[in-house]
Amino acid sequence: MMDFAVVIALVLCALTVPGFGDTGSGKAQSCSDIRQFYNGNGFSLKGVPQSEISGEHLRICPQGYTCCTSVMEDSLSNLSRTEMQGLIRDAGRALQASLNGQYKAFDDYLLELLNRSEVVLRESYPPVLGFLYTQNTRVFSDLYTELRQYYRGSNINIEEALNEFWAHLLERLFKGANGQYLISDDYLECVSKQSETLRPFGDTPHDIKLKVTRTFVAARYFVQGLVVGGEVVRKVSQVPLSPECMRAIMKMTYCRHCRGVPSARPCANYCANVLKGCLANHADLDTEWRNLADAMLQVANRFEGASSVNVVFLSLPKRISEAITTMMDNIDTFNTKVFQACGNLREGGTSNTGLEEVKKRGKVTVQDSPTSGARLEKLVSDVSRRLRDMQSYWVSLPSTLCSDRVATRAQADDTCWNGMARARYLPEVMGDGLASQINNPEVEIDITKPDMTIRQQIMQLKIMTNRLRNAFNGNDVDFQDTSDDVSGSGSGMCADDNCARGPRLMAPNTDRPKLYAYPPENKKVVKASANHNLPFIALYLLSLVTLLLRR
Repeated sequence: MMDFAVVIALVLCALTVPGFGDTGSGKAQSCSDIRQFYNGNGFSLKGVPQSEISGEHLRICPQGYTCCTSVMEDSLSNLSRTEMQGLIRDAGRALQASLNGQYKAFDDYLLELLNRSEVVLRESYPPVLGFLYTQNTRVFSDLYTELRQYYRGSNINIEEALNEFWAHLLERLFKGANGQYLISDDYLECVSKQSETLRPFGDTPHDIKLKVTRTFVAARYFVQGLVVGGEVVRKVSQVPLSPECMRAIMKMTYCRHCRGVPSARPCANYCANVLKGCLANHADLDTEWRNLADAMLQVANRFEGASSVNVVFLSLPKRISEAITTMMDNIDTFNTKVFQACGNLREGGTSNTGLEEVKKRGKVTVQDSPTSGARLEKLVSDVSRRLRDMQSYWVSLPSTLCSDRVATRAQADDTCWNGMARARYLPEVMGDGLASQINNPEVEIDITKPDMTIRQQIMQLKIMTNRLRNAFNGNDVDFQDTSDDVSGSGSGMCADDNCARGPRLMAPNTDRPKLYAYPPENKKVVKASANHNLPFIALYLLSLVTLLLRR
């Protein structure tokens, strides 16, 4: 009799135990909160339950009692995808805007310097050189045109452009200073050949070529680096999130509403694992992104000091005038040696006063242009600070999104949403990058299949970093010659030389068992809640009662 009483008590207890998400009242919970939330996001209330229903139909959220239908789950899943991709793109746009702002500031400043330099030359030369300048203005304007085009990225060899400038200038000055002679093109070609040994302009051409090349190469690739960085951010921020990621985002973001605990924000470590999984490919940009920033910081340091862009750009008119003065001071000696090497000239030109006219006017002098050292210093300081700030962008993105917009900041909060219930989240946080996600408990990822768009952007970063490192040493590199260092770094990088052309890395699939602190919800193993087990418990206990009564 005692056994019978115990069994009856157990049956009654089993039938009255509150299920998961229930309050113990035995009454289905109201769905008023999610109805208001759902309708507030622009969805129709048609088919939305007034109170909790059984959740066997759910494909993403836990299948206990729920306020969500299949249609609602799909709608909220689409909403969570749109919102998360929007957050990622907003973060990318902010960084891209910063890089574009730095590019515009530097570009405006450098072009302004170059324009001021040309204006100084145009205003200072005519009073002294007279017709030797006015009849040859195109030689000087062509130089500045080619310098601008090179800076803008045109396929121009800057050293060859400078060599051609000095060759043309020599021909025009020699012809202008010897206007009383008939000078053929063949004779001028002979004069040009003598310049290598006679050096009519002294050491100035060599010195200018060295400084101008270093400065313009650095300026060209520095602003290119800012542009490439911004483009990488734009393209990577538009990479769509995977279906597995979107399931995890939905489960983290809105399943708590379906479960009746909308106030429980996602646990911090839970959010970290979800977004580290979703942004695993993004994190693989980290190594090359840091390399780019480091290379740009090195090049930025070249913009200051004795060979700064201020000094080099604005000193061009003065240095060219020094070269012209050197030639005019030694024109008699130069003429004599040229006549010896190339032969005497026959008189019959349009003027016999060319040389005397130049000597009467005296030496060419150009006043130093005022520099903008403080402005340049501020530009370099600002861009250096921003480059340092952005170095950890890709690996910091998950924590930035979680801490700013999604999850509770408490690491050990028992009241946060862990994907199943309002309880503490137990799994450890995964590392950064694709390879580190092999045991991610929230997002299923095939680490042998890296995102090819992001791999291509990693390649672009490597190419740009290579150019910047060469630019730091004053060397320009051929646009196609980027094969010296194209192997990837960071987890999941392509292992062969064909990465940029499409074939992807197929790493051996070890099929290692995945380790979890507790069984994950996202592995298509959906647990039934305690509520769904109640009928089976009751049947088991009733059968036990029957057996006891037959004894």
